[in-house]
Amino acid sequence: MEHQKPKAGKFALNYGLILGLVMISIAVIMYVTGLALEGVQWPNYLYYIIFPVVIFYAIGQYKKANANVLSLGDAIKVGLAIAVVSALVYVIYGFIFNYVIDPEFMAQALEVAKDKMLENPNMTEEQVEQSLKMIEMFTNPLIGSAFWVAMSALFGLIWSLIAGLVMKNNS
Repeated sequence: MEHQKPKAGKFALNYGLILGLVMISIAVIMYVTGLALEGVQWPNYLYYIIFPVVIFYAIGQYKKANANVLSLGDAIKVGLAIAVVSALVYVIYGFIFNYVIDPEFMAQALEVAKDKMLENPNMTEEQVEQSLKMIEMFTNPLIGSAFWVAMSALFGLIWSLIAGLVMKNNS
């Protein structure tokens, strides 16, 4: 009986959902504790550690399910799809958060960011305004979502390429 190759989409969906839920959990914790409005960033760094770990682990599990065979193309397919699925899960949460849970949050966050910039003696009023325009651009739901998915895909590609190069075999 011949070995049947596992479906990359199944791995991507499962691990992408897990990764998306991890990001949502971090965002909810930051919101509930007030860290999000304070501009505290360190909890977000946890995601940057968890992201490659999940991709490496999922690609390893895919290889294991595929009779210990992994091509670079399969690794990239699985890792990139995980990154995109997780980004889409987070984008959906973002829309729900910004339009249902707390529609005023973005305005509050912009105000806090402006106040922090104005407190900085090294920033001119013009620099503050330029920075706020840039921040406002990314708070647009469509632009912010597209950017998030694109960046997740880029880093998913990079990490899955690394994982694939480390774990690949074509036998």
